[in-house]
Amino acid sequence: MKQVISISLGSSNRNGTTTAEFCGEQFLIKRIGTDGDKSAAARLIRDLDGQVDAIGLGGTDLYIYAGSKRYTFRESAALAANAKKTPVVDGSAIKNTLERRVIGYLESKHGFSFKDKQVLVVCAVDRFGLAEALVGAGSRAVFGDLMFGLGLPVPISTLRGLSRLANIVAPVITKLPVSLFYPTGDKQTQSTPKFEQYFQNADVIAGDFHFIRRYMPEMLHDKLVITNTVTKEDEVLLQNRGVRTLVTTTPEMGGRSFGTNILEGVLVALSGKRPEQLTDQDYIHLIDRSGIEPRVKKLT
Repeated sequence: MKQVISISLGSSNRNGTTTAEFCGEQFLIKRIGTDGDKSAAARLIRDLDGQVDAIGLGGTDLYIYAGSKRYTFRESAALAANAKKTPVVDGSAIKNTLERRVIGYLESKHGFSFKDKQVLVVCAVDRFGLAEALVGAGSRAVFGDLMFGLGLPVPISTLRGLSRLANIVAPVITKLPVSLFYPTGDKQTQSTPKFEQYFQNADVIAGDFHFIRRYMPEMLHDKLVITNTVTKEDEVLLQNRGVRTLVTTTPEMGGRSFGTNILEGVLVALSGKRPEQLTDQDYIHLIDRSGIEPRVKKLT
């Protein structure tokens, strides 16, 4: 049985273990949260190195994309460097391939329409492919990177503006601790509603679930939420807030959706190659061969 283990800087309360089958191969899938403890995460990566087929890096990003440019987080690269044999992945390849195709899938397979819909993407630099797909489908998008990442009341409304921001900010923020602008550890379970009007004005709320959970208002009546890394408890929370439909960009495994880093680890293990040897087309081929599709679930 192949093993893909995610070591996350997030809360240990969100840990989970399951088995799943992809392309006829059995996988043990496991998430281990370190509650923001980078030393513990580094130690676990060293312990797992050479013992498992892929290691996922959760609760942080190794890379972010802005158009064709890729930026590397210094802190995350140092964590990944603790593995000398086993490939370490952060899910960015899935965000740039599978998530880019989610909107077209929802339109063609489930009859969703995004034309002229108001969309809030809580952090689009982290999910540039999804942001591009939503704009390409005709939605009117607000990108909340400055609002939810830096606390600045400045919405971004164009991909050009988003790319310009990313090219200015990414070289700086990738040298800083991720915890300065992304919820890690116990912060992933805390709620501090912010910029409520942008949530209320949106027909669709998309992006990283930890940002959504942390900053969403008390009610999200009749909203469509497109996100990931959602547990059963998170589904109940969204249902109680009035969310109509939940879409997770990765499939259900063991009654929940795991992070994109887990799925990327699965595809890397299936490929038999190192992540740096795989192209976007390789990932798309593996996704299609595995029959991987987003999960669509009516909540109300």
